[in-house]
Amino acid sequence: MKKIATMVVLRNGQSFLLLKRKNEPNAGMFVPVGGKLEAHESPRQAALRETFEETGFQLSDVKFCGVLAETSPVDYNWLCYIYLADIEKCEPPPCDEGELQWIDFQDILSVPTPPTDWQIYKFILENRAFVLDAIYDENLKMIEMTDEISGEKFL
Repeated sequence: MKKIATMVVLRNGQSFLLLKRKNEPNAGMFVPVGGKLEAHESPRQAALRETFEETGFQLSDVKFCGVLAETSPVDYNWLCYIYLADIEKCEPPPCDEGELQWIDFQDILSVPTPPTDWQIYKFILENRAFVLDAIYDENLKMIEMTDEISGEKFL
């Protein structure tokens, strides 16, 4: 069964406020804020709630950008709604989930990130909608990713 989650890409120009996670999944990696949906919660409501819980930012709205489906033969199977919020650049607030840091897009590939995320940021900067289908092997190495809208394959 897939876990359902949201991620919110917090952006200022070409910089992203990312969370260096201290917990699994993706411990030690830089990711957008977000988390699992609660019962009877829409993806948008979860995106707003998770952003507030992890940053203290009370967003009034977020823009839907796309979907990421991650499939593996082990217990790592996610369906994630991806949103965007343009925010003012500020001192990163403290976060119980890890450390928030501003990372410029040009530097994304020099910090540890999940293999799907660089393409997500690229789609967002190009203002392109996406439906990404990422397939992993039993060691959680991504073996294929396809955008179902354009048919593009990555990897």
